[in-house]
Amino acid sequence: MYMQNGNFYIALPANEPVKSYAPGTPERKALLDAYKKMYGEHIEVPMVIDGKEVRTGQLKAITPPHDHQHVIGQYHVGNKTQVEAAIAAALKAKPAWEALAWHDRAAIFMKAADLLAYKYRYVLNAATMLAQSKNVFQAEIDAACELIDFFRFNTYYMTQLYKDQPSSSATMWNRSSYRPLEGFVFALTPFNFTSIAGNLPTSPAMMGNTVVWKVSNTQIYSAHFLMQLLQEAGLPDGVINLVFVSGKEAGEVIFNHPDFAGIHFTGSTAVFREIWKTIGNNIHNYRAYPRIVGETGGKDFFVVHPSADVKPVVANIIRGSFEFQGQKCSAASRAYIPKSLWKSVKELLVSEIKTIKIGTPDDPSNFVNAVIDKAAFKNISGYIDYCKQAEDAEIIAGGTYDDSKGYFIDPTVVVTTNPHFKTMEEEIFGPVMTIYVYEDAEWSALLDTVNTTSAYALTGCIFAKDRAVIVEASEKLAHAAGNFYINDKPTGAVVGQQPFGGARASGTNDKAGSLWNLIRWVSPQTIKETFVPAEDYRYPFLAV
Repeated sequence: MYMQNGNFYIALPANEPVKSYAPGTPERKALLDAYKKMYGEHIEVPMVIDGKEVRTGQLKAITPPHDHQHVIGQYHVGNKTQVEAAIAAALKAKPAWEALAWHDRAAIFMKAADLLAYKYRYVLNAATMLAQSKNVFQAEIDAACELIDFFRFNTYYMTQLYKDQPSSSATMWNRSSYRPLEGFVFALTPFNFTSIAGNLPTSPAMMGNTVVWKVSNTQIYSAHFLMQLLQEAGLPDGVINLVFVSGKEAGEVIFNHPDFAGIHFTGSTAVFREIWKTIGNNIHNYRAYPRIVGETGGKDFFVVHPSADVKPVVANIIRGSFEFQGQKCSAASRAYIPKSLWKSVKELLVSEIKTIKIGTPDDPSNFVNAVIDKAAFKNISGYIDYCKQAEDAEIIAGGTYDDSKGYFIDPTVVVTTNPHFKTMEEEIFGPVMTIYVYEDAEWSALLDTVNTTSAYALTGCIFAKDRAVIVEASEKLAHAAGNFYINDKPTGAVVGQQPFGGARASGTNDKAGSLWNLIRWVSPQTIKETFVPAEDYRYPFLAV
């Protein structure tokens, strides 16, 4: 067999430019045309196992969150049988896939990036707008730009990892081989980011692993087009197998399988902890210790110092709290405002929130759209109702909701006199920001409160002009956020610029879109080759 020889090189990529979608631009027309076309269609979404479409005949409707009576498709519901078939397909595909030269694996995902940048951009953006109710800009930075960046930067980081080699002494050659894990990887992906749904199965795959991919039910529509993209890019059959099953059925098969090698997860802290416990209980059944990689919840903070400027504070509270209806793991949901600034912040914040337009994603002037489904709507509105009844809280903006046509919840701001109020501590995952107003003189003590209030440690930000204050906050909050922002909102991490992930109850902090993450999907082997072996067992010290 002919082997290509050469030290193949992938240059450090640039981030995919974000299109503006301003009125009159060609991208605005192309995206809205795609949305309208897909809104008027009705598709049937099969699972994909071993490269083949799998239909069970048990169908469930796919409806937009902002128009829940309108059906845009149906998907085939699977069960344990499909999970077992997916595992078998992954294990069958593994030998050929891991034997494929790294540059051939890389080429598939580099091609996927280019296909997404050009051919699939508006399809995946429109799918994300329809199925996840993201506005034009949120869909662009997620389904297009971030996923393109994941594909391009991960292939670059792969080459950096492979380049890391040990030193050698005379008469020998030491080498490191970065093998994929033994067995299959389980990718369990959330609804809120199409880019995460694309990255979680593909980052282990590009390192030579094969994958069983279970997507959130409210992400199935977008995942369907993601799978089409990967297949067109040349992904071999069985490398990534897409199943639509309940978490319980998937877990009962996967976590009891001896070839389970690892999980790549984004979702709730409660689910991740249960998965970890299940893996621990089954540890004696596995061929090797599984890799557990997860990014979970957050109760992300927004801390304002008296030296901060009011206008940036208000603008970034609104963006950081209410973009994509607060359904980002990184969304700001608790803020600490000094009493000296509170009057000005409150007046501007309330007046600016009144200008926010709420509605369907096909109207680009809508800043806020619907929350993902009925369960989320019920949960978030329940928190709002709790705040309405609380004696130590007041709603100063929003507080209203309506699910008659879509699951719409107005951006809501709660002010509390209790720094440990329920909505200051618990993750809501919706457009609800709770503010605690503190005495300016309590600044240093406040930082301790911020650090200890939540079990999470995903993102957080500080707004201040005083450098000494910034240093103090950075030191005291060092472990409170895996992604820490100074004079910026705590959302919007960019691949290659701000590797994303948190610790404590927010996950394993393996930083998606970085070398740190790819390391988890390989099992290094050290090879020592001696060119001139010893011919006598005797060492010099044995001489008399």
